[in-house]
Amino acid sequence: MPELISPPAQAAATPVDAGSAIWTRNFRLYFTARSSGLLSDAMLPVAVAAGLIGAGHPLGSVGYAMAFLLAPFAGLVLVGGVLADRFTARRLMITADLVNLATRVAMAFLFFTGVDRLWQLYALLALAGTAAAMFQPGAASTVPLTARDVQGANGVLRTSEALTALLGPALAGLLAGAAATGWVMVIAAVAYGLSACCLLALRLGPAPARPAGDRLWRNLVEGWHEFRSRSWMWGVIVIFMFFSALCFGPLLPLAAGVLVPEHGSTAYGLLNCAFGAGTVLGGLLAIRLRPVRPLRAGALAMLAFPLYPLGIVLGLSVPVLAGCFLVTGAGVTFWSVMWATSVQTQVAPDVLNRIHAYEVAGSVCMAPVGAALAGPAAEAFGPRAVLATGGGVAVLVVAALFAAAPIRRLRRVDAR
Repeated sequence: MPELISPPAQAAATPVDAGSAIWTRNFRLYFTARSSGLLSDAMLPVAVAAGLIGAGHPLGSVGYAMAFLLAPFAGLVLVGGVLADRFTARRLMITADLVNLATRVAMAFLFFTGVDRLWQLYALLALAGTAAAMFQPGAASTVPLTARDVQGANGVLRTSEALTALLGPALAGLLAGAAATGWVMVIAAVAYGLSACCLLALRLGPAPARPAGDRLWRNLVEGWHEFRSRSWMWGVIVIFMFFSALCFGPLLPLAAGVLVPEHGSTAYGLLNCAFGAGTVLGGLLAIRLRPVRPLRAGALAMLAFPLYPLGIVLGLSVPVLAGCFLVTGAGVTFWSVMWATSVQTQVAPDVLNRIHAYEVAGSVCMAPVGAALAGPAAEAFGPRAVLATGGGVAVLVVAALFAAAPIRRLRRVDAR
């Protein structure tokens, strides 16, 4: 079966540094670049929201701002995968960092001088979303080129992602409250500059050249055929499309709508911190545990997810809910490391960027739909009924992952 054939991934011509299986020179540079970019990304939504509200703009402008940021990412990430294969991932990632640097400088100027014309901010956010779509596909293919221990490297990166997700919004809120939002953008611009410099310093060796004359649409079709040929991959994506639409998408707005009125915004913030701490724990566990069948182990870890919505439905106390959020965060991150490592070690390097782009597009496309339907569904059936349905869907998702033989039986591959 094509999804179980792994030699192409092991045949990568680019060697990683000798010595440490994770903390090679290249991985230290990539880790610094990725952490800097993730911190900047995490700061942006809070900074923009605080800046717009502080400037007297209505709440609706914040929603439009986030839409202009996210829509280009969802729409262009497939193009980013093709361009990463055509021009090499590193070049595209450096270009994306430089574009992000320029957008943050321009947004800093807007917030320092007053955001009088919202279309200017929306245009810059759309450009930032486009840059994110160009950066993301290469983020997967670069990991196997910088560390021999791909799973361990993914665990480290997921831990860093969890920490930046916790620190970024807090830092943005603190700076936006104590000073002008423009300074948050200045710090973000510096972080993107650091990321670009670290990526530029990577020594990855020559990249395989793409055949001359390939067209964009043909590259997209080739990527689709490669994606479709791996039943374990498209099977997971189809399953998670239902998960995103019926569970994950509605969860965040409904959780806030129930928890804040019942326990207050401080308790809600602490519960999110518990979830973040769980993601750190999950990343650390993923560095240590090496299951032979990674997707089966990851699916087992996803059994923790129903604790999140069902704990809210049952009206558990805040300390018990914090425990539920902690375990859920650990399970989600452990799954994400098993999934990322499987993709990076099972797919040939010359198509990995495009396949990762299809995977990302499929993973994120249904979450906005679920979030949009959360309000009408809650009005019709009540928020707790919708959350209970989401918990049931999460259980069915795990059952589907176990029921699909290509997913359940996929064996671990050490790419190095």
